[in-house]
Amino acid sequence: MRAKLAYTVTAAALLVYFVLAGSRGVLLLRHGSALSVALGAAVLVLPLIGLWFLWQSTRFAIRAGRLAAVLEAEGGLPVDELRRTPSGRVDRDSADAVFARRKAEAERAPEDWRCWFRLAVAYRDARDTPRARRAIQRAITLHEQDGKSAAA
Repeated sequence: MRAKLAYTVTAAALLVYFVLAGSRGVLLLRHGSALSVALGAAVLVLPLIGLWFLWQSTRFAIRAGRLAAVLEAEGGLPVDELRRTPSGRVDRDSADAVFARRKAEAERAPEDWRCWFRLAVAYRDARDTPRARRAIQRAITLHEQDGKSAAA
């Protein structure tokens, strides 16, 4: 819940920033000199790019959250079986052992989005965020393909 609130506040602040920056870009474009038009175009394009990235991140988070909700309803969310250090961090050897099991599970069933979701959690626990993100994206793609084939 706390993460959702932080994300919402950050997204709202970015949205306000993008609107303010975009309005300044429009003012520069209206000025009419060659330099102000060039700067205005740059100032207008950058917030649009930022909005696109914000939209993509939000869309990714919503879709991943839906998968987590489906898995939770099915009782398929991975159980936290990791050992922790006294400071609360995940023990690296424990994370590696769980990761090896999750990877083998995904290799046995490469078309099962549930396996990829659990692999993404294992990647995150092993502190490999880029691979966790790719694995959850794969899970999202497979889940959407399952939905399309079930609808057909």
